[in-house]
Amino acid sequence: MKFTQYYLDCLSQASYLVGDETTGRAVVVDPRRDTDEYVRDAEAAGLKIELIIETHFHADFLSGHLELAEATGAQIGFSSVAETEFESRKLADGERISLGDVQLQILHTPGHTPESISIVVWEHADDEIPYGVLTGDTLFIGDVGRPDLLSSIGFSKEDLANQLYDSLHNKLLPLPDATRVYPAHGAGSACGKNLSTDTWSTMGEQRLNNYALLAPDKATFVDLVTEGQPPAPGYFLYNAGLNRKDRDLLDETAQPRSLDLGEFQALTSGGALVIDGRTPEDFALGHLAGSINVGLNGRYAEFAGSVVPTDVDIVLVVEDGFELEAKNRLARIGFDRVLGYLKEPLKVMASNPDLVRRASRMTASEFEQRRGDIDGLQLVDVRNPGEVALGTIQGATAIPVGQLPGRLDELDPKAPTIVFCAGGYRSSVGASVLREAGFGDVSDIIGGYSAWSDLVAAPV
Repeated sequence: MKFTQYYLDCLSQASYLVGDETTGRAVVVDPRRDTDEYVRDAEAAGLKIELIIETHFHADFLSGHLELAEATGAQIGFSSVAETEFESRKLADGERISLGDVQLQILHTPGHTPESISIVVWEHADDEIPYGVLTGDTLFIGDVGRPDLLSSIGFSKEDLANQLYDSLHNKLLPLPDATRVYPAHGAGSACGKNLSTDTWSTMGEQRLNNYALLAPDKATFVDLVTEGQPPAPGYFLYNAGLNRKDRDLLDETAQPRSLDLGEFQALTSGGALVIDGRTPEDFALGHLAGSINVGLNGRYAEFAGSVVPTDVDIVLVVEDGFELEAKNRLARIGFDRVLGYLKEPLKVMASNPDLVRRASRMTASEFEQRRGDIDGLQLVDVRNPGEVALGTIQGATAIPVGQLPGRLDELDPKAPTIVFCAGGYRSSVGASVLREAGFGDVSDIIGGYSAWSDLVAAPV
């Protein structure tokens, strides 16, 4: 058996290639949208990808089933209860798929979504213990799939949580302890609240250590998994809808268009939004007025999708050589309206200082020294509720960074404002959102709450 896990750190997303080397037949599960790596690896191993299986309609990324089907001629498979605009194979509960000696079994495991499935993998057809189970977003390492993402479109989170409990206890927990568990996401994903940094485990380890599986009864389980979930980024429903549709395909090799300053300004004057992918440090030293800072060195697509509307044109500012990466990472969440990138941005800014703004940042020490002298200070904590519950800076208004664009009316644009997060990445995103919205005096704290809490806890 050929079994490969592909883990994409910037989205905490896992996909899989499973093949039988004796027959050359293979499937790919939950592919990302830039699919060349799967095709190359399959060809190198002498495998032909015949089927693409999606464990559900993903919300946190735009799946690559259409791109991979176009490249390989493979069928696309979803749960038999899923409806797609494109042609897809309906996979029944309990259905066996033979790749040769390697065998797959489809298990319907609704709960995270109604159409969620898991896939049991046997290395040999006569093995008593499965090699593993691909659990999608039903079972994570240390957590289970959140049941609340569809509540805004009419699905009760309690009903889905009840289904999730039944799926776990009737379909997955009966699997032997030695069965490996391979989920679709890991730590950092907003698809759960307690995901481990481990990318795989075993059923036995999860039976012993997963807080949700240790719930003594269904009512306790429902309470546990419906409370305290992180805010879902704004693009989630957009992606869940797109993953059902017959949409345009991504050409991951196509460079975005190079723009001179005149072309760039014409697009921004027409409503295009500027996403500056440089580090918070470089952004603070100088950026084009009106830019949103989402650094490529972090969870770029996720936070861009959290603060940028799904229906706007985008122009990029990035370091030379990173234009294609920025375009493709946005494409992974279906943000295809990238009109181009500013050519040689540092030279442009050096030659046009009137277009450049600096971003105020302060160390935790500077903040602590100056906070008492700032009249009408507005302090904004852009971390998630679970982080805030563990401690915050007194007097801060808590608004997760992804909710800032929709909650601007809770803040005073004329007040001196200081934004902080855990370490300084999200605060730069949030501060740039506020500046772009017209807030006049905005700073953020370098090192964030972590630096501040270390400072105030330090012995005098």
